[in-house]
Amino acid sequence: MKETPSPKKKRTLREPQWRQEGTEPDYRFSLANERTFLAWIRTALALLAGGVLLDQFSTKLGPHLVVVALAVVLGMLATALCGLAYVRWRANEVAMRHARKLPGTLAIPLISAVTLVLSAVLVFLLMVQA
Repeated sequence: MKETPSPKKKRTLREPQWRQEGTEPDYRFSLANERTFLAWIRTALALLAGGVLLDQFSTKLGPHLVVVALAVVLGMLATALCGLAYVRWRANEVAMRHARKLPGTLAIPLISAVTLVLSAVLVFLLMVQA
């Protein structure tokens, strides 16, 4: 007897438990939630790029230790923002599946406060150099 080859199994990602609960939301809301997630990721990338820019190209700005600290803080903020973006996306998806109110987020006040402080320090450094 000749054996027939088994069809190739498709590799799929395991679906998390929370996606199997509640009712499937309107795809437009899910896509809007995904676009918001991607906007947060783009913001994190911009913050990371700003940190790299400060570290690599700030030759006239000093003291150097402060500039490096600013770059590190920007990198840490970008890292935190990536994590908060996923947590926010997931919380919104779960809320939509269970027809609940969308949850608030810590990301907005965090980004605002850290960016305000970093900007103030950077403006101060620029004024001292002038």
